[in-house]
Amino acid sequence: MVYRTRHMENKQSFEYFRNSLSVNTNLILLNLLAFIVFFILIATNERFLEYIALKPSNILQGKYLWTFLTSMFMHAGFFHIFANMFSLLFIGSLVEKLLGKRRYFFLYLISGLFAGILFVLSALFIPSDMGVYAVGASGALFGLIGLLVLLTPNLPVYVMFIPIPIKMKYAGPGILVVLWLISLAGNIPIGNVAHFGGLIIGVVYGIYLRKKYKRKTAMISRYFS
Repeated sequence: MVYRTRHMENKQSFEYFRNSLSVNTNLILLNLLAFIVFFILIATNERFLEYIALKPSNILQGKYLWTFLTSMFMHAGFFHIFANMFSLLFIGSLVEKLLGKRRYFFLYLISGLFAGILFVLSALFIPSDMGVYAVGASGALFGLIGLLVLLTPNLPVYVMFIPIPIKMKYAGPGILVVLWLISLAGNIPIGNVAHFGGLIIGVVYGIYLRKKYKRKTAMISRYFS
């Protein structure tokens, strides 16, 4: 009887701890865990890259369709995952507070998936991207940024190494443009089309919320001005 009581207390404590974690925290932990697992798998056999990363030529042949999802939790290296998770820590926590757990999760997921879909479709017009692998949470991140551009346009944020705050309505599109220029200048496959796809979902959802909840979204906008 004592064992059952302690067991139940431990179970309740675990359930409380699990439920107290935010969706954003869980997403960060999942990304970190996936990074470690995928890194080990690919280091063991590079063939696993085909099963994890999103590759337009594979998708258009009807192969490895699940990579739309797995690629969202795979990152190209330590700097890549650090930059994304550091950004998600701050941006995601704010968006989750504004939307709530369920809406936040679906926005994150749909933004990431649409980013992948747009990347694959764009490869039809950019043949050089057919064999390029797309990985990372950036598409989902830009979905969150797109939402904030609409809901908190005057929110001051710090971008990269710029020492002065920039309003979100300028920072969001500005980051996209800067990354595009960097990729063009250095011939670096950053995945700008995927970023743009995520941004579109965030902006569209922001427009929907502003129309459906005019008073609430106006109050949010004023509060973060």
